[in-house]
Amino acid sequence: MSDAQNDRERAASMPEGDVVAILLEQHGRIKELFGQVKRSGGEERKDAFDELRSLLAVHETAEEMILRPVAADTAGEAEADARNEEESEANKVLAQLEKMDLDSAEFETHLARFEQAVLEHAQKEESEEFPAVRAGCSEEQLQKMGRRLLSVEKMAPTHPHPMAAGSPKAQWMTGPFASMVDRAKDALSKS
Repeated sequence: MSDAQNDRERAASMPEGDVVAILLEQHGRIKELFGQVKRSGGEERKDAFDELRSLLAVHETAEEMILRPVAADTAGEAEADARNEEESEANKVLAQLEKMDLDSAEFETHLARFEQAVLEHAQKEESEEFPAVRAGCSEEQLQKMGRRLLSVEKMAPTHPHPMAAGSPKAQWMTGPFASMVDRAKDALSKS
């Protein structure tokens, strides 16, 4: 069984709409997209990378805004700060990858390192942060967080913004404006 399938099976064992189930499902999709980017080239690679970039940007923003403040209470400030710092660093790397020639050897080298960092980050969330959040919250709270996470994702930026990454306060302040710009840029690039 692949890691992506494992994430999906764990998500399916939780109540629908549970914030952790949503995030596990997204972790599975992120893993699949890394594989698609690595296996493809040309326009297919660009499309897969665009989806990966967008999902990572939206996912990390929503985690920082919705999950991380709760994790600071349930898993501790040090845990929340460590995950935010990892996401801040990942955002910088994602911004660099976005500017590279996607079919270059340099991109492939950087992508491999980035994938490893993202997978390590996800593993820490899944083994340290998520269990603490689930243990410290009622199912009703987890469902409410899930709804809020999905709402935030609809208005989150779709490109990396290193200046706001890693800071829930900065995400709340700059996210909606950055999202409008990103979504307009995405629409224009497809026309």
